[in-house]
Amino acid sequence: MQHQSFRELGVSSDIVGVLANRSITEPFPVQALVLPDALAGLDVLAKSPTGSGKTLAFAVPIVERTVATDPRPSALVLVPTRELAAQVTDELEALAPTKGLKVAAAYGGVPIGTQAKRVKGAHILVATPGRLQDLAERRLVDLSHVRTFILDEADRMLDMGFQPQVDRIVRRLPRNRQTMFFSATLDGEVGQLARAYTNSPAHFEAELSANKPGETEHRFVSVTTDTKVDTLVEHLRASDGLTLVFVRTKRGADRLVQKLGRAGVGAVAMHGDMSQRARERSLDRFE
Repeated sequence: MQHQSFRELGVSSDIVGVLANRSITEPFPVQALVLPDALAGLDVLAKSPTGSGKTLAFAVPIVERTVATDPRPSALVLVPTRELAAQVTDELEALAPTKGLKVAAAYGGVPIGTQAKRVKGAHILVATPGRLQDLAERRLVDLSHVRTFILDEADRMLDMGFQPQVDRIVRRLPRNRQTMFFSATLDGEVGQLARAYTNSPAHFEAELSANKPGETEHRFVSVTTDTKVDTLVEHLRASDGLTLVFVRTKRGADRLVQKLGRAGVGAVAMHGDMSQRARERSLDRFE
């Protein structure tokens, strides 16, 4: 199959330029598959795992097809978690200025009043089901003008028990809309949901590329309770770039950060006992 550029797939020169500035010059398989039909306004049903590049597969068409003078919000991206909402928002915010568009995120863990003000002026809304349903029930957001609807990681949405909220949200949307449905699997209930939400969709499947030999190295290091932190410090000092360390408990994460700090190694913790704002600060520092 011949590789096509973003320009050849129908992406505007402004957005191609933004992508190029981020060193994104060649479309991932899912992007090459989805973009032509998505840009044409067709419904899309894509089987695509996390890490496949699917965010740009829907972010680019959203920005290309949204008009700044349309009623707001005119595009909605529904995601299962706060962290994913933040990631998708970042991607959209990088592209939105090319069309004079505003992006807002709505998710739990942040005061609803603060988010409501941002949502009101946004052309593109990225939200988790619970918070969006809350905003809609309080009449703090009007979904009747949404022209483009994205359901991202739909399989996780069902696994987390969000289908009732998603159903209620979809009932608030116009029937005459474009729907793009992304999921790692399209079997069983997920497939039924996809058929219920889409209208004669174009079907696509994209898999992650297999790792090349030598791309990932696995090592096992035998340590004792007394030596494990010192051994970790040695490995961290010898390695370049960022490192992600998993620990067994939340308190263990905090203690490890303190011990690494005393050893002169900068580290941040992230766990469920931290507020959303604190977790976002940790992610910002980690970058």
